[in-house]
Amino acid sequence: MTSLHNTSLHGTPLQINGNDLSLDDLRQVVYGRRPVELAGAARERVVAAREVVEKLLRENRVAYAINTGVGKLSDVHIEPAQNRQLQVNLIRSHSAGVGEPLSREETRAMMLLRANSLAKGFSGVRPEVIDVICAMLNKGVHPVVPSQGSVGASGDLAPLAHLALAMIGEGEVWFENALVKSAEALRQAGIKPLVPEAKEAISLINGTQAMLAVGTLSLMAAETLADTADVLGAMSLDALHGTDVAFDGRIHAARPHAGQIKVAANLRRLIAGSEVRASHKDCGRVQDAYSMRCIPQVHGAVRDTLEFCRRTFEIEMNSAVDNPLVFVKGEGEGDIISGGNFHGEPLAFALDYMAIALSALAGISERRIERLVNPALNEGLPPFLAPDAGINSGFMMPQVTAAALASENKVLAHPASVDSITTSGNKEDYVSMGMAAAIKLKRVVANTTNVLAIEACAAAQALDFLLPLKSSGPLQRAHAAIRKVSPRIEQDRVFAEDFAKLAELIRQGGIVA
Repeated sequence: MTSLHNTSLHGTPLQINGNDLSLDDLRQVVYGRRPVELAGAARERVVAAREVVEKLLRENRVAYAINTGVGKLSDVHIEPAQNRQLQVNLIRSHSAGVGEPLSREETRAMMLLRANSLAKGFSGVRPEVIDVICAMLNKGVHPVVPSQGSVGASGDLAPLAHLALAMIGEGEVWFENALVKSAEALRQAGIKPLVPEAKEAISLINGTQAMLAVGTLSLMAAETLADTADVLGAMSLDALHGTDVAFDGRIHAARPHAGQIKVAANLRRLIAGSEVRASHKDCGRVQDAYSMRCIPQVHGAVRDTLEFCRRTFEIEMNSAVDNPLVFVKGEGEGDIISGGNFHGEPLAFALDYMAIALSALAGISERRIERLVNPALNEGLPPFLAPDAGINSGFMMPQVTAAALASENKVLAHPASVDSITTSGNKEDYVSMGMAAAIKLKRVVANTTNVLAIEACAAAQALDFLLPLKSSGPLQRAHAAIRKVSPRIEQDRVFAEDFAKLAELIRQGGIVA
């Protein structure tokens, strides 16, 4: 992944319209600081929906969250003179988050996703609301958003309220690498604080953009992990004198899951031309252990899961998810309908599914590490890949660390989405727990990255012991990338530094490249 502070695309602004935001667009805005602005046609739709709201207010007709309280208080009618105070009160009262704040990258993603959803023109806000979010993104004003406090029912109410709080000049933000009061940051950035009008507070705080932001960034990282795992699996297989017979295309065409077919093709390409493979091609072994033979079936299922999550997230990125929604029928005419698009269940399922899939990716990697270090399984390699085993312990403890991470993932993979808890005076009586799924997914991503870092270190060490026999060209290049940040282990040393560097190499896509 690219650091928020070391890449700057800038250039042509991204025109958001609520309909075609892509994950690549999101990556450019989050990591590349590409500027954002509301597209002209989208601005017209936003204005048209706002006119419907304004007409309702002029006629003093009652509509939920426009001139009523919210949640259990939806039966309380709000007089016109009190409506501005209602907006501010909603934002303040819902800014009730606790815990570790979202990263600035996650916050940027959340801001872009919120602006894009409002840009669809179903929310009834003024264009100025979207303009303020875009200006904050472009000037690097990043609200401090506590990560805990959402049950994923009326969306991510607390996290989004903290975004809205910064927009009105309250709360704290990160600005120019310093934690400052929002009002001061907005002043320095030349951004006029938002004065929210009727309907705008509820449109800002209703939505799934916090869990979606964490989920999309986790998905990007997970896709890199899946690619990396194929390379490392091939390295470990070659180092363990495994066979590529199980990757024959005919086997996988007979069970045509897309991910499985892709991984098998990757493995065939990665191992082709290996001197190590050629050296034992006529040995008597019939088949390998599952952690090697079934890499296509396991890694492939992970890829298929990630593809499902990608489709789910791409739909959500371009959806209207607040409440109520405004449907324009003519100039100033339309329907304002209350529903439940803010419910996070579709995302909660996908977030949990991704955690389960990555747990499998880490689990099979840990089993390959075990085979690399275990003298009963590692085909004549030194015990624990240690030079002068006994004096040196080699990879004895790194395998333990990988086992600890893989086992922790099993706990974290328990789905949050099977839970629910009643909130808001029993009005919100079935919730998604999507944000909880997103938060624990982040830990699964980090754990899986570290397990793969350990496999990278072990596989490279194992291949070194097989010299002068060389692996394939692609795997030699992967080996060289590993060795640039983690030299060969000649004697016991502190492994933690190697694993940290290798984890960063994996996050940057360096092993895949």
